Amino acid sequence: MSVQFVLPLFFVEPFVIPTGAMEDTILIGDHIVFQTVPRFIPARGDIVAFIYPVDRRQTFVKRIAGVPGNRIRFSGKALYRNEVRADEPYAVHKTDYIDSFRDNFPADPNTPLSAQAQDMLLHNVVNGAVVVPPGKYFLLGNRDESLDSRYWGFVSAGDFIGKPLFIYYLVDQSIERLSRGLQFGWQRNVRWNRIFKPL
Repeated sequence: MSVQFVLPLFFVEPFVIPTGAMEDTILIGDHIVFQTVPRFIPARGDIVAFIYPVDRRQTFVKRIAGVPGNRIRFSGKALYRNEVRADEPYAVHKTDYIDSFRDNFPADPNTPLSAQAQDMLLHNVVNGAVVVPPGKYFLLGNRDESLDSRYWGFVSAGDFIGKPLFIYYLVDQSIERLSRGLQFGWQRNVRWNRIFKPL
């Protein structure tokens, strides 16, 4: 259960990141304050929290890679937007091999896709690129291990919940497992160098 509270001119809401889908920008165990009010205008490159289109009970966090009208494709892991290779210093690759669908998208799927993603590939691919329709956005996480718009399609503008402001608490869960049960173990698990890091 999340609690919403007020800062001057903002409503903010805390989220805890449960997966590594946005590594290394956001890590497992990061506690992040998101601005939820006033409503923001989504822009390419923004990190956003949103309602997961496949299961609307869940909240996901990804980065906006394509806005309405953008043409999105991948070639050999590289993202091309409107036929220009995107400059993405934050993009992280966790594998060395090329996946025929994930890394050369859009392509014939080699894994089950959501109905939304199947519809995207059927109706929104033009000349080898996915064209983002009006009112929709194409979102990505870390490129090799993230379930993102390649697998579940577009996100509607109305499903955005908020933008992250900063990290307010962080626990290295891999270390936590080793030190669980030890007195004051939590102090060794906190990533002090990332606290209050803006996003």
